[in-house]
Amino acid sequence: MTYIRKRHDVHVLGSGSRTLLFVNGFGCDQTIWHYLTPALSGQFRLVLFDHVGAGMSDVTAYEPAKYSSLEGYAQDVVDICRELDLSNVTLVGHSVGAMIGMLAAIAEPALFEQLLFLCPSPCYVNEGSYHGGFERQDIQDMLAFMDQDFVGWADEFAPFVMGNPDQPALAAGLLHSFCRNDPTIAKRFARVTFLSDNRADVGRCHTPCLLVQCARDLIAPLEVGSFLAARLPTARLITLPVSGHCPHVSAPTETLEALEAYMAA
Repeated sequence: MTYIRKRHDVHVLGSGSRTLLFVNGFGCDQTIWHYLTPALSGQFRLVLFDHVGAGMSDVTAYEPAKYSSLEGYAQDVVDICRELDLSNVTLVGHSVGAMIGMLAAIAEPALFEQLLFLCPSPCYVNEGSYHGGFERQDIQDMLAFMDQDFVGWADEFAPFVMGNPDQPALAAGLLHSFCRNDPTIAKRFARVTFLSDNRADVGRCHTPCLLVQCARDLIAPLEVGSFLAARLPTARLITLPVSGHCPHVSAPTETLEALEAYMAA
């Protein structure tokens, strides 16, 4: 196994002439996609991986300077594409994974054919007329809680993110994913994720893009989707009538329908 494949625990599934590359959101590893991959593997070649510090990745490859911004994570996406000799990639990114994918497409647009974003947000902080969903102090308090008690934070944050209290098993699965992260790296990645502001980068992305948002999402409210749709030159916005920030887990059928319809168009 090559270094990059080992570093990110890269797995390639399925077959087909088109390649889907999945970019996980914060706190998640590649197992988060398991509700979608069975239906997609018969039509597409699927590439899954873990960010350094998550899942079964090589935690010794973590470089604080490189990963102090989302650009470092975007470089990993480009590295994986080059290592696997990928082209005309359809990138599927969730949450901050969408912004990582956007930055990769800005850096190397020739690699990517389409961008499919689930619950993306370029900035989580409310600022002026922009509504990102959180006051800065709220995020600082959350990060302080993580520093003090990572397991306690994960136990509270997983149900908040999943947003489906009638299905506690979904939050339990996300909690398990959180706990498969290296805590020190996860705390640093959380700071990068929730304090990043990529609003100025959005207009630089010219790859055809699908934005999938949830009607009730405490992490990325509807105003964020409207902001992105107005500024991404080639975006289409779809709002699923569901709750939570992980529709690929809580509403996989609706999510699959949206993704497949866009790819087929």
